[in-house]
Amino acid sequence: MNTRVQAIRSDLRASDIDAILISAAENRRYLSGFSGSNGYLFITQSQAILATDFRYIEQSKQESPDFEIVRIGPGFEWLTDLLNASRINALSFESDNITVAFHERLTKALSEKPVDGQVVTLEPVTGICDKLRMEKDESELTLLAKAIEIADIALDQVAPTITNKDTESDVALRLDNAMRLIGAEKPSFDTIVASGPNGALPHHRPSSDPIQDGAPVVIDMGAMYKGYCSDLTRTIFVGQPSEEFRRIYNTVLDAQQTAMREARPGMSGGEIDAIARAVIDTQGYGDYFGHALGHGVGLAVHEFPRIGPNAPEQVNNSMVFTVEPGIYIPGSGGVRIEDTVVMKNGTITQLSKARKAPAY
Repeated sequence: MNTRVQAIRSDLRASDIDAILISAAENRRYLSGFSGSNGYLFITQSQAILATDFRYIEQSKQESPDFEIVRIGPGFEWLTDLLNASRINALSFESDNITVAFHERLTKALSEKPVDGQVVTLEPVTGICDKLRMEKDESELTLLAKAIEIADIALDQVAPTITNKDTESDVALRLDNAMRLIGAEKPSFDTIVASGPNGALPHHRPSSDPIQDGAPVVIDMGAMYKGYCSDLTRTIFVGQPSEEFRRIYNTVLDAQQTAMREARPGMSGGEIDAIARAVIDTQGYGDYFGHALGHGVGLAVHEFPRIGPNAPEQVNNSMVFTVEPGIYIPGSGGVRIEDTVVMKNGTITQLSKARKAPAY
C-alpha cells in the first residue's frame, strides 16, 4: 500500500475530512507518482482514484499502480458520479491551487447533481500535503542529489569559459544546454545571469548586456531530474573585484557559513534566517538584504519549509532547503551565494558542491 496515501488519510481523519480533490501537480505526483500534465486525485478513507484524460490513461496505469484510474472528459461528470456512488456530501479542495473560474464551474456541476437530494458542500483546505512533503524520504534524497549534481557539474563546466565577450543571455544558454546534456529534463526555473548593476535585481532576466570586467556576475540556476528540482547560486567575477565587492562577497559568504554551522533541528525558519541576517547587519548591509534566507526544495523549486523572517515552520531532520543570503546595491551590483542543504543527524549537510571562491 502507498504509505503516502496512508499518511494523508490519517491527516484527513484528524481534520474530519471525508474526501479531498487534489489538483496541485506536485501534490498529485507526490501521492501517486503520476507525472502527466492533467489529472486529479480523489481520495477518501477507502478510495484512491486518479482521474485523467485519454492521453495519459496508459501512462497513469504504469506510474500509479496503487490508484484506480478513471478517464475524464471536459466536465465534472466523473466527479459527481464518484460522489454519488460514495454518498459523500462534502468535498475538500486545495483552495490555494484552483482558480475562481474553476470553482464556479465545479460549484455549478455539483448543484446539478446532488447526493441524496443534498448539494455537495465545497470545503477549502490549504497545506494538506505541505507537512508530508517537507521531510524527504531516501528515494527523494537520491533524486534530489542527482538534480543537484547536474547543476553543479554544469556550472563548473561553464563558469571558467565566461569572458567579457559574452552576454548574459549567452551564458544562460550555455548553462541550460549543459544541464540538459548532463541529464536534466529541463531547468527547474528560468536561469538568472546578472552582471554588474543588473545583479542588484535578485530575479533579473538574462539580457543582451555584456559581462562586465571586475563586476559581480550572479548566476542562479537549477536542474529538474525525474520531477525533483535543484537550486544553486554562485557569484563570480571576470577580472578582479573592487574592494567594496570583496567586502560584500566575504560578508555574504560569512553569513551563509554561519547559518549552516549554527542551525539545528527544532529551530524555526525564522531563527535560522536571523543567524545569517545578524552577520549582514553587523557589517552595515542589513538594508540591502531584502529577501528570505531560503526555502524548501523538492518537487517544486520553492516549497516548505520557509527560511525567512518570522517563518514559523520548525526545521527537522530530513528537510531539504536552501541557504542563500544576498546583498544588493542599487546601481552597482549584487552578491548572492546559495547552496541546497539537508538537516541530517542534528546538523546541516551541504548537498551542492559547485566551486565557489572561499573568500576575497
